[in-house]
Amino acid sequence: MKINSILIANRGEIAIRIARTAREMGIKTYMFLSHHEPNALHLDFADEVINVSDNTYINVYTNIDKLIETALEYKIDAIHPGYGFLSENPFLPRECERNNIVFIGPSSKAIDQMGNKGMARDMALKNGIPVLQGSEGVITSVEEAEETAKVIGYPIILKAVAGGGGKGMRVVRKKSELPLMFKLATNEAKSLFDNDSMLIEKYVENPRHVEFQVLADKHGNIVHLYERECSIQRKHQKLLEEAPSAALNDELRAKIGADAVKICKATNYYSAGTVEFLLDDDLNHYFMEMNTRVQVEHPITEEITGVDIIEQQIRVARGEELSLKQEDITKNGWAIELRVNAEDVQAGFAPSTGLVEQMDIPNKKYLRCDSGYQAGKVVVSSFDSLVAKLIITGKTRGDAIKNCRTVLNSTTIKGVKTTLPFFKQVMQTPSFVKGKYTTSFIETDLEQNYFQEDNELMAAAVLAMQAYLTEQENINSDDLSRKQVSPWAMSKKIKG
Repeated sequence: MKINSILIANRGEIAIRIARTAREMGIKTYMFLSHHEPNALHLDFADEVINVSDNTYINVYTNIDKLIETALEYKIDAIHPGYGFLSENPFLPRECERNNIVFIGPSSKAIDQMGNKGMARDMALKNGIPVLQGSEGVITSVEEAEETAKVIGYPIILKAVAGGGGKGMRVVRKKSELPLMFKLATNEAKSLFDNDSMLIEKYVENPRHVEFQVLADKHGNIVHLYERECSIQRKHQKLLEEAPSAALNDELRAKIGADAVKICKATNYYSAGTVEFLLDDDLNHYFMEMNTRVQVEHPITEEITGVDIIEQQIRVARGEELSLKQEDITKNGWAIELRVNAEDVQAGFAPSTGLVEQMDIPNKKYLRCDSGYQAGKVVVSSFDSLVAKLIITGKTRGDAIKNCRTVLNSTTIKGVKTTLPFFKQVMQTPSFVKGKYTTSFIETDLEQNYFQEDNELMAAAVLAMQAYLTEQENINSDDLSRKQVSPWAMSKKIKG
């Protein structure tokens, strides 16, 4: 099956990432110019730009009809959805198949099966893969939720059946919280996924979140590319990932990797995918979900294995067999990815939009920067807040952390607030440095969410002292002035 051209149905850094590999493979790429981002950086990496900026009523990245219509009009062979948007929507591959367009991703059936948390859970159970105790089937009412919670015991977690990316999830620690949390979770799920059905699982306090990258072809060959640790999260949203995980030894790594491959075989899965697990205090692992797309954090796996995951996706879509065997895949060194988001950490990670006035990223042999921005580009509110992914490597975990500190101290982004101060603080936190952290890291391990240099602390102290002295001076002068006024006169003045 030939793929001579690809419509990249995405934007930002992932669009650039796909375009670079496609160009190396001699494949022509197409991207959209939308009214949201008329001067977007990713457009510079397209072989041909399709202008849809006159249509302000649609988001082209979520419009299946427009994607299919465009591919047919320009005689484009394939569509790559990247991540987010339509990447896990089974209707896109179905429409691609109907119109003889190659979808660079798994089958619609696999997306259906693994995108539905209930079906994925059942698949894991049938294949002997550990799962947490939970509901049998979907939950559609508070009453059903209360009955299930009574059986498995609190705390529990509500999960949207069609959810992903941490959306449609709520932790419930006692019965009185359940009605409100159920309403919040179902409303969010209905709004985002048009499906408010819920699953309930026993909630593991302070777990570790580990995921395995898998690759599979259409001929039944499946391999994993080892694991990534994703436990640094805020509201179930990943902020930092590393590969491999400091929590796993070779025996446990092989065991969980085998389970990741097993669930792929059970669903006749092909393309790139990620199987996610939770680890409890005793390092028992439990299947959580599978993401049927390329992940934001895929570069750290590429760095430690030397495998181009986007290239493998394209080759699988062309019908090629994997050239990789499990015994051929080795991991070398350590890699950490910092998701630099346009967010104000001191304001509770509030979004920060506007013009990127300055963006200086150091040139280091151990640094790979995947970004959809540069100075002069605008961060808009229409899309996610990811400004850059800093992928930093080292021979050991300690080396990688040391290199992270160097990169962070040499990186400057002005015009929008970013999460750079947060990562500086993480790199100084003992539990992270020791590799002994969980998903509750932000709540329990950080003294504050952002790092301040000694000179910044000194300046803050001086300003605070100056403010205090000024206040005292005002109070004293006010007292002196009041001594010259009759209390009776003052009382009349107040009453008046």
